[in-house]
Amino acid sequence: MDFVANITIAALVQQVLIGLSRTTILFIVSSGLSLVLGVLRIPNVAHGSLYMIGAFLTYTVATFFGHGALGFWIALIIAPLGVALLSLIFERLLICHLYEREHLMLLLFTFAFALVCGDLVKLIWGSDYRSLAVPLFLQGSFLVLDFPFPRYNLFLLFLGPLVAAGLWLLTNKTRIGKIARAAAVDREMVGAIGINVSWVFAGVFVIGCYLAGLGGALVAPTQNIVQGMDHAIIIEAFLIVIIGGLGNMWGALLGALIFGLTDSLGILLCPQFAIAFPYIAVVVVLFFRPSGLLKSTW
Repeated sequence: MDFVANITIAALVQQVLIGLSRTTILFIVSSGLSLVLGVLRIPNVAHGSLYMIGAFLTYTVATFFGHGALGFWIALIIAPLGVALLSLIFERLLICHLYEREHLMLLLFTFAFALVCGDLVKLIWGSDYRSLAVPLFLQGSFLVLDFPFPRYNLFLLFLGPLVAAGLWLLTNKTRIGKIARAAAVDREMVGAIGINVSWVFAGVFVIGCYLAGLGGALVAPTQNIVQGMDHAIIIEAFLIVIIGGLGNMWGALLGALIFGLTDSLGILLCPQFAIAFPYIAVVVVLFFRPSGLLKSTW
């Protein structure tokens, strides 16, 4: 109790800001998973592996072009596109033939693909960890109530709402978004009016996987890039999608906020048990709202 009493407003604000910046990564990754789950009804276990590949590709591209601002921006563009291309090949060659199969088979199939991705990462990059420095123009920090707050985290805070707005526009205001929502409800009817549902599903799958790659690219400068980093993120992403509401982009954002903030505040309030705080929050949410905080949109 004395420890809690000694927590200052400045420290609390700093942890909230850090939690919000981590929320950006969680939201980007989980929104892609939510999109694939909501439209294609595919529990894509390989989503975390694509996130990991995105981080490794970011390191490789940034290293090739130099570790300055140019290398960072090029990597931020190329790495998610590389992940999207890999997912398109995977979808067109294999998974498009399984849409009518049971969910368990799809889950096992994507789990097998996750294992392949893990071996692919080990084959190309090895087992050693990689690290990518924050580009020079985003290095350093500024003071928030006398506490330093990293500039890169501020960059993430600005990027998160932009991605959320872009996804909302894509799913609600564009032709492919409206077709995807219709196909999620009745794919046979959409196909009957002459729309190639298979390619609509391919587009949705690629967009969802692109977001996984983007999340990996953004997290690369903030932590070690290592084989196995996909394990934690896929668990967190599935929990966020479940508590937010299947297929609901705003639900994914709300779930990511809960997960990110409880994790960050747990470090401040009780560091030795901080890892348990987000999962306790998930249990509480599901106890009162078993179907998720927001209604499934598809």
